[in-house]
Amino acid sequence: MKTRFFFLLLLLIPVSLLAQDKFEDYFAAGVLRFDYFLSGTSSTQRVIEVQQKWEPLWGGVTHLQSDKKELGNYQFIVKDPATQKVIYRQGFSPLFQEWQSTAEAKKMERAFYQVIRFPFPKKTVEVEIECRNREGQFQSLYKTQINPTNYFVSQESPQSSEVVMLKKSGDPSRKVDIAILAEGYRQEELGKFVKDASRLTDSLMNKEPYYSHRNDFNIYAVKTPSKESGTDIPGRHIYVNTLYNSSFYTFDVARYLTITDLKSVYDQAGAIPYDILIVLVNSTEYGGGGFYNDVCVCTADHFLSPKVFAHEFGHEFAGLGDEYYTSEVAYEDYYNIKIEPWEPNLTSLVDLKSKWAGLIDSKTPIPTPRTPEYDGKIGAFEGGGYTAKGIYSPMQDCLMKSNKPNSFCPVCQKAILKAIEKCTE
Repeated sequence: MKTRFFFLLLLLIPVSLLAQDKFEDYFAAGVLRFDYFLSGTSSTQRVIEVQQKWEPLWGGVTHLQSDKKELGNYQFIVKDPATQKVIYRQGFSPLFQEWQSTAEAKKMERAFYQVIRFPFPKKTVEVEIECRNREGQFQSLYKTQINPTNYFVSQESPQSSEVVMLKKSGDPSRKVDIAILAEGYRQEELGKFVKDASRLTDSLMNKEPYYSHRNDFNIYAVKTPSKESGTDIPGRHIYVNTLYNSSFYTFDVARYLTITDLKSVYDQAGAIPYDILIVLVNSTEYGGGGFYNDVCVCTADHFLSPKVFAHEFGHEFAGLGDEYYTSEVAYEDYYNIKIEPWEPNLTSLVDLKSKWAGLIDSKTPIPTPRTPEYDGKIGAFEGGGYTAKGIYSPMQDCLMKSNKPNSFCPVCQKAILKAIEKCTE
């Protein structure tokens, strides 16, 4: 009688619950790389496809990611066209989106090279790229179908640069995999590059919450030589022949170091199972740049490089926002203060409960005055996200605000921990 009752219960359970979809139902070994230009003006944007490409090694998780709430100003979604089931998604924030808020974007159109990557599909998939509108909602920007058996999906072998394993902790699908690429190092300087990469990642891993989770990271140093040392500094008429064409004076901001030649970067990283890409620049200048789920750039030899490295890595890995509000930037009206920003360490007070309200002492006023009484305390301090009014940060200082602290605030640590868990779950 009990057996019959159990069988009847099984009949009442939806088939979808009895046969849960698995990662291997949709994906094979390797990576599908989709290259495109993101172009437009301050008020327009479009996607122009460049190429589709197979790469051999996937370093991300090997379970379906269908209902994750994503950070970033953009996201891409991979679906099964037959069922419209979401089988993969990822948020990201490109350099193009920052450029859109500059004065130059109101006068002209520019195009930025972009790359998205996801596990190699077994059959045709639908890929959609979405961007956040001014109200913070994702809206469709581009949609296409990709057939993995199409002969226009390039099968060329990836670059074969020498790779040095700086830290090996385990299976890439269960670890945070960091690939560090050399920029502006001549062939005879690649030994220095490995030492620089080791020094900066050691410094990062000594900061919480990285230190407590240091065994959740694999770190690779990719020895990619340049013809000349250093990087471009246009404001001083310095131009250097390097592999990735890195340059200071991005948006005419002297310290802003970025790379627009992302094709070369991704080509060199294609033979490594990575989650995070870092380009380390052989320079004593101060500066860098980091973009969520895109790329992080930093110089190696300034005395503040370890702190800049940690700051820019916070952008790329955890989606942390800048908490400074008095430094020179090229952006105009970057945040809509009528909505809650997506960055986990910034708030407009529209929805502080969704951020760090639970970490604030009940006696701390909101907004919180920037006075000595509240030094070292969590609150909501006006100033952040490049603006002095309307955006608030969790503490009066943090590595996401300045180079004075040696650590991240508890709110940033919580966001970093969440990013670690996402890569290791």
